[in-house]
Amino acid sequence: MATEPPRRVENREAERLERLPGSAPAGATAAANGKEVEATMGLLDGCVPLSHQVAGHMFGKDKGGILQHPDGTVLKQLQPPPRGPRELDFYNKVFADGCEDSVFLELQKYLPKYYGTWSLPTAPNDLYLKLEDVTHRFKKPCIMDVKIGQKSYDPYASEEKIKQQISKYPLMEEIGFLVLGMRVYHAPTGSYETQNQHYGRGLTKETIKDGVARFFYNGFTLRKDAIAVSIEKIKEILHWFENQKQLNFYASSLLFVYDGWSPWLNDGCLVEKNKVAEDQVPSDSIDNTLECNNNIHIINASEMGEVETSDGKDFSKTYTFHNRHQNQFLLRDHLWKRSSCFSQKHLNGNVIPQLEKVFSQMPMSLPGNGEVEVRMIDFAHVFPSDARDEGYIYGLKNLITVLQNILDT
Repeated sequence: MATEPPRRVENREAERLERLPGSAPAGATAAANGKEVEATMGLLDGCVPLSHQVAGHMFGKDKGGILQHPDGTVLKQLQPPPRGPRELDFYNKVFADGCEDSVFLELQKYLPKYYGTWSLPTAPNDLYLKLEDVTHRFKKPCIMDVKIGQKSYDPYASEEKIKQQISKYPLMEEIGFLVLGMRVYHAPTGSYETQNQHYGRGLTKETIKDGVARFFYNGFTLRKDAIAVSIEKIKEILHWFENQKQLNFYASSLLFVYDGWSPWLNDGCLVEKNKVAEDQVPSDSIDNTLECNNNIHIINASEMGEVETSDGKDFSKTYTFHNRHQNQFLLRDHLWKRSSCFSQKHLNGNVIPQLEKVFSQMPMSLPGNGEVEVRMIDFAHVFPSDARDEGYIYGLKNLITVLQNILDT
């Protein structure tokens, strides 16, 4: 097992409180809730609820929950027997010191690093798995949890449990995966969109492509760089499954993470390298009430907030290039192309041709850095086997097909 978890730079209590899921409204209620959280945190030895959790047991809502340790690792509370001990046994076998099993050694690459167990000094028998936070290197982590396989119940499930699981998502056997939740950074607003398990359960064969594509839409464009890398990483996991006959996985997930921040974006604007030289546009001022035409919509600073470029200049307007008649969500032709931030002194009444000239020199999409994590998580229902895990393989292949269709759109 890994011996030294990565240190996390951001460790300020105020920031963590602000990012708590389900945060209370401003005012007296928020202050009261904040005090409750602070009191709870005192009991947790400095650990806090994981701010970017998208699925699973939520701290404060369920008996169990996922926490973040001050050193940046993730703490997952063991579930009651037999699920909790089974998951603990799985991690201990895969990350055993001196492990020589080639199947387990390769599998380590696809899991969060495991740092053993952790418990509170006041509750030594209440164990948590201490795991790598695979989002820690991303500035604006976009996260999606996808349950993989044709069955979300294990071979030892009761008839009641089987019926319950099938009723939650009857299409699981046909589609082979289920979106349990997602958190997507939208660059235009600097905010996150979140979806829970009900979103995924509402997806059908006809809507699953668009439903998954939503995770890769950053408010400007479809992050095809992240899609392409995700496909390659899933293929690596698929290759492992096609060549092992030791384990079968049920109700297990893939966790996808990519960075919503792009080197092309800076506080909602394109970075300075896309700024137009001052001699490219006249210095005449324009009226604050400049109209929209079929192609250009002007967003006031009051709508988007003041924008500041990397050289510190404040600008009162940003310009968004879009096609009014296409569906924003699908972004088939990259609906949003964002210009540099202009000051009013750089524009005149003949702004449309000027901006069109600028936009014609910009890329059709806003590329990211292609950094993506795809890790396997949740192993409370992993069992020994002497055959390939065909249900999981089916789900992986179908997910690859869906992502490839999105990429080819």
